Amino acid sequence: MNKIDHYISGFPEEVQQHLQKIRTIVQKAAPNAVELISYGMPGYKTHGKPLVYFAGYKNHIGLYATPSGHAAFQKELSKYKQGKGSVQFPLDQPIPYDLIQRIVAFRVEENASK
Repeated sequence: MNKIDHYISGFPEEVQQHLQKIRTIVQKAAPNAVELISYGMPGYKTHGKPLVYFAGYKNHIGLYATPSGHAAFQKELSKYKQGKGSVQFPLDQPIPYDLIQRIVAFRVEENASK
């Protein structure tokens, strides 16, 4: 079991499913990304630069796509609680996987162009 599997396995089944789905989204969008635990959560790097991070919590899933990743999707993310470069998707609402996929794809392109 690698570190990401170990991280995900520490959550209740429902949260594990959300985390695994996000992990799959990132892996499909960035198949060459380096997967690591950073800041105590799963993270990904492409071209030596941070791509995205995600984390499970009691009441939400956190997505950390750097400030630029969130700024580019500001309107769509506006209904969620946010911080600088972070957004919280409440577990009592549908997780917007399509939006997450688009954010990750944006970050992949952004890192590739730098």
